[in-house]
Amino acid sequence: MHSASFLLGGLTIVLIDLLLAGDNALIIAMAVRLLPRRERRIASLLGAAGAVVMRVALTFAAAQLLNVEFLKLGGGLFVLWIAVKVLLDASEPPKAAAAPDQILKAIWYVMFADLTMSVDNILAIAGASHGSIELIIFGLAVSIPFVVFSSNLLAELMNRYPVLIFLGAGILGKVAGDMMLTDPFVARRLMVSRTLNYAVDAALAVSLVATGLILCRKKPPAK
Repeated sequence: MHSASFLLGGLTIVLIDLLLAGDNALIIAMAVRLLPRRERRIASLLGAAGAVVMRVALTFAAAQLLNVEFLKLGGGLFVLWIAVKVLLDASEPPKAAAAPDQILKAIWYVMFADLTMSVDNILAIAGASHGSIELIIFGLAVSIPFVVFSSNLLAELMNRYPVLIFLGAGILGKVAGDMMLTDPFVARRLMVSRTLNYAVDAALAVSLVATGLILCRKKPPAK
């Protein structure tokens, strides 16, 4: 019975993580897109694994995470920064070779962005695990291959179809808007309504796509 309960709890956590992992896979794909294929897989795997380690450590303090002011605000700004950075590189092909510092930088981007985007995920997993560290580690670890595979697939598709970069940037604009507006400090000051939430999400998404198009037009053609 104990084994059955453990398996059921583990599968529940895996399902929660997979359902909420789409944004995480997207941010990983955009962060590692310009790395060569082998280094891209290494960076996404190590970044996702590092983020899982941090999530396990923070899951036991999950109830307090939603009350930490500026955490989501800073995370949302960071997501916007990554989106702009990717748009700046939108016309560049993947590199044939990557310097070690580029790989480490990509791993850091993945870990930090994944963590700041996963507060709601952490809370859901904390509830499903009922405080079992074994369940948390099992559920999150099993989900790593899915996130890494989907992020690498997205990166490949972005390299083949650059228009997806702009679509991804628009989605990240919405994600960043949701994060910033649900930060305790912002929510308390602005009394965020659903209409304001939709307006900010749409404005950020459209602004990022427009910024990407402008940057690409201004960029000198490759020689």
